[in-house]
Amino acid sequence: MNFLSAFRAPSRPEAQWFKVGLTSSFPDLGLDDEDIHNLAHTRPCNSKTAPGCKVFYVPKDDPSSGKEVPVSENEGAGDMTDQVLVFQRKGTFHAVDHQCPHSSFPLSQGMPFDIEDFGIVLSAGITCPKHGWSFDLFSGRADRGNYKLKVWEVQLRDPGGGTSDKEVWVRRKQRIG
Repeated sequence: MNFLSAFRAPSRPEAQWFKVGLTSSFPDLGLDDEDIHNLAHTRPCNSKTAPGCKVFYVPKDDPSSGKEVPVSENEGAGDMTDQVLVFQRKGTFHAVDHQCPHSSFPLSQGMPFDIEDFGIVLSAGITCPKHGWSFDLFSGRADRGNYKLKVWEVQLRDPGGGTSDKEVWVRRKQRIG
């Protein structure tokens, strides 16, 4: 018996990582000042076009059974429980709950933006188009009210094989304590 095993919490199913694709399959948003479209809008991505984001259904009890959910530019609200929204903006990957915590509207319809103070970029955010509420993509905090968007952890992993492309993995943020 390992001395530290008595202090280690058992692994929870929601702590499992889920692979969402290669970095090359995500357009890099926000590099073009003319890009004024929502996340779901189709954009150039390498030699093809792709939506600016991907959505995945990742059940808490078995993340390994997760699957990609089609994203539409005019999507209405449906059941978005256990869905994660993943996108790349200015070279950084973000993963958050797909559902706005205030109005249960799909954030794939939202607009990403820089959070600035006197011209200095402090963070990044996303605005829900239903009521105009904004959320910080790193902390999840809302610009008003006591709502908090759930932020997921993101890891870029080397797939091996000598390719420069990385694999994008996500998981629910772990609670400490």
